[in-house]
Amino acid sequence: MKDVIFNRPTKIDSLGRKFALVVFLAIVFAGMAVGYLVIWQQQDIVFAQQQQFLRQQATHNAKVLSDTFLHKEQKAIAANQIVMRALARQELQAALRLPVNPDNSVRMQDDYSAAFVNAQRYNKRTAALFERTGVLWQQLSPLLLQDFFNFYFISTEHFIRIAPGDWAMQVDSQHDFSADIFYQLATPEQNPARQPRWTPVYYDSIWQKWMTSLIIPLYINDQFVGVTGSDYVLSDILDTLPELADNNYQSKMFLFDATGTVLKPQAPAAGQPLAMNTRFQGASLNQPELEQYIRQVTAATDNRKPDSRRLDSLLVASAAVERLDWQVGVYTNNSNIMASLVSFRYKLVLSFVAVAVLIALLLQLVVYHLILKRLNRLSAAIPRLSRGDLEPALLDNNADEIGRLNQAFGRMSGEISELVAGLNARIEEKEQAERSARKLSKAVSFSSSGIVLTDAQLNIEYTNPFLIEMMGSSAAQLQQQPLHNLFAQEMFHVAEVIEQTLTERQHWRGDMLLQHQDRQLWVSLAIAPIRDDKGDITNYVCAMQDISFIKQSQKKMEQLAYYDVLTGLANRSYFRDQLRKAIAMSHRGYYSFALLYFDLDEFKRINDTLGHDAGDELLKEVSRRLTSRLREEDTIARLGGDEFAVILSGINDRAQASNIAANLQQAFAAPVKLGNHEVSISASIGITVAPEDAAEEELLLKHADLAMYEAKARGKNTFHFFSPDLNEAANERLLIENQLREAIRDHQFLLYYQPKIDLRDNSIVGYETLLRWLRPDNTLIPPLRFIGVAESTGLIVQIGEWIIWEACRFLSRQQARGHNVTVSINLSVRQFRDDNLPEIVERILQRTGANPANIIFEITESMLMGDTDAAISQLNQLKRLGVALSIDDFGTGYSSLSYLKRFPVDELKIDRSFVKDIPDDRNDMDIVAAIIAMAQKMNLRVVAEGVETAEQVEFLKNNACYQVQGYYFSVPLAEQELSRLSYNINS
Repeated sequence: MKDVIFNRPTKIDSLGRKFALVVFLAIVFAGMAVGYLVIWQQQDIVFAQQQQFLRQQATHNAKVLSDTFLHKEQKAIAANQIVMRALARQELQAALRLPVNPDNSVRMQDDYSAAFVNAQRYNKRTAALFERTGVLWQQLSPLLLQDFFNFYFISTEHFIRIAPGDWAMQVDSQHDFSADIFYQLATPEQNPARQPRWTPVYYDSIWQKWMTSLIIPLYINDQFVGVTGSDYVLSDILDTLPELADNNYQSKMFLFDATGTVLKPQAPAAGQPLAMNTRFQGASLNQPELEQYIRQVTAATDNRKPDSRRLDSLLVASAAVERLDWQVGVYTNNSNIMASLVSFRYKLVLSFVAVAVLIALLLQLVVYHLILKRLNRLSAAIPRLSRGDLEPALLDNNADEIGRLNQAFGRMSGEISELVAGLNARIEEKEQAERSARKLSKAVSFSSSGIVLTDAQLNIEYTNPFLIEMMGSSAAQLQQQPLHNLFAQEMFHVAEVIEQTLTERQHWRGDMLLQHQDRQLWVSLAIAPIRDDKGDITNYVCAMQDISFIKQSQKKMEQLAYYDVLTGLANRSYFRDQLRKAIAMSHRGYYSFALLYFDLDEFKRINDTLGHDAGDELLKEVSRRLTSRLREEDTIARLGGDEFAVILSGINDRAQASNIAANLQQAFAAPVKLGNHEVSISASIGITVAPEDAAEEELLLKHADLAMYEAKARGKNTFHFFSPDLNEAANERLLIENQLREAIRDHQFLLYYQPKIDLRDNSIVGYETLLRWLRPDNTLIPPLRFIGVAESTGLIVQIGEWIIWEACRFLSRQQARGHNVTVSINLSVRQFRDDNLPEIVERILQRTGANPANIIFEITESMLMGDTDAAISQLNQLKRLGVALSIDDFGTGYSSLSYLKRFPVDELKIDRSFVKDIPDDRNDMDIVAAIIAMAQKMNLRVVAEGVETAEQVEFLKNNACYQVQGYYFSVPLAEQELSRLSYNINS
């Protein structure tokens, strides 16, 4: 019996081993069958996964390249706008200061850039481009060269400014820019939409590099003036692509364009230098199958979507670059994938063997634990119990004494175990909570962000060390202070918005200016609530990141985009932005503000007399004086030319605005030193108050402009507030302008003629044409009401051309009647300064057959001032047509004998203001006598106008002024009424 008991475990062990062996063999054979099936399926899965991976890599790299090109386009467009505004700021005219090089070129280089133009094209305009772009490139080139190989501007005159400057110093003096691909793409013929365009890849023989260029056309006043360009070297483009994240299959990447050309840098063949603008012919991939794939992709109609294919020997994928008509491709050799699968098969077989051995061992352990160990524990249960061992034992639950004893032992042991386990769990939870709290405390304390904890009322309870250091304060100074005490004073309205937002949405995020004592810094502030178990807000946590450097960078960029280069004041764009913000604040009821428009009186005269450089210095000095008298919160901007605008914040009434305007006018009291000259300056100021006068941007600007022109009309050097009457006057001007256009279209104008009498024989020797406007309702509009409007709108040019036509037809009819008379025609300022005037006059003379010797064009002295050389040139062109020239209203303008002797004029007309008081005013008599004597000495005809009395006639005849006109002889008459005059007509 004893042998049987001791042999039983042996039999059980033998049975367990046999069972384990059978299961082991079954597992091995089944596993091998499944393994081979998995291997074949795995091959297709690996190829599919790799194909998907290649597609993702191609798409990702294409997006990276597209984003890179988009970023560069945005930066280049911004630079193009800055160049456009700088060149359009004022007329491009400068003195010719640069020497001509022996190769017939003009070149200039500084530390930032260089410029070039052929000497035949070096004129006042290109000379101004040398100066204007030189300053501009000092500001723009450091920014643009961060993203591009170079940055340049090419004008229609074949002038180029480029950084780096080596290109301009090496280019051939006879280089034709119109033949360059980087110029042609932007011309109106090839780019009527005026869009930025990337060139195909081409070779630059000066840089000796393959590259593509971003070309942006530049228009000023809707006229094409050139291009701005930025080159992107092909090798640099490929370097921007991220490396492939594939170390197993040795994937490779390539780039090709819409023509199937593979974009891969290659050096020119030895001894065969490439010419400028040579198109890139492509590089060979030495993969016929891959080149066939490229041709298929480029030939597809829908080739903008990602494409992936499994070829005979390759896996290949490609994706389109959105910004260009390019494709990024990635490919892997199938042999590399198969080699990896072979290695995988060997590893799989070894894995199955290892798993089978492991299963066999586990099976033996299971047999031991489920059978043998249970019997051993049953036999050892009572001795363990007698020793007081309360360790739970895994015993059976049979219905015998040992089973019942084991059940009681198990219950007691279980209760003790549960008690100990519960205690251990609580201890572990407490330690875990303490560890988490310590980690959180350290994370907050050592965080590189400023952290603030507040109570529910936003009173500070805790600040981490980083914030204390960032603010330059101590924890004691910040404790129990309201959070808004950290904010700068000018951010008080933002603090109100924060409190309102936290009430509505419980969280807030934005930029905030902090201030502690004299220290200020910008931070990115995020405020979020902390809630208790009931969901109520108990605290707020605030996180702050220092963004002062970002704000400084933004300020520098804004300085270029939003500030005037000459004066440093805000420009028109920034001013309009600030005006919109002020209007928005006004709508919310925060405050009122005033808008001031400045225009310098007589600035054009100073600019024309002393030169543009002096005018620039005057503008700088005016800017400094105005800025010194304004408050920090006010905004001053230069809108262009000599126009300035100011936004006065927090203006409660017109009296306050008047005081500030009077203070600003004091800035012009002291004369300005310009070189060797001292000039006195003044300004006319228009003022409008918001929201009292208007609450819309365009309406405010219009009101301020109207008020400024009213100040000029009231004698200048004063300020004037907007009133509804000004608006009515502007509306009347607009009505007259519209009616003038209708009058031009419907031929509502008439010409009246005032005869010019020769006192020696009382004969008519000529007529002066005078314009009249007869409305369809037979209302005669006086010239004083519409001439000013016609002049300011430019309609006077059309009206003036019609007058010349009618006057020449009238003269032809007089000649046909045998009358040898002259016709005097008054020219307006705009008409005289029109470059096409001589051509128009010549055409009219040819069409009408009028004798040019009998045509007299009358011009005023003020029209001849300013650009004197241009005026003399225009006069000479008219003289070459055979017409005569007369200076009207002589003595009332800027009379200068030094100028008068240079003008090719034939006649002087004494203004009626000198004639009307003869013989009562001795001074007027002396002036008239002096003018007559001077004209005779200079062999000029002299005509007196405004003659109305016999005494005036007698005085003029005694002083040898024989040609006169005025109401004493006749009022202006229509042509059909001239026959009623009793005077003889010169024939």
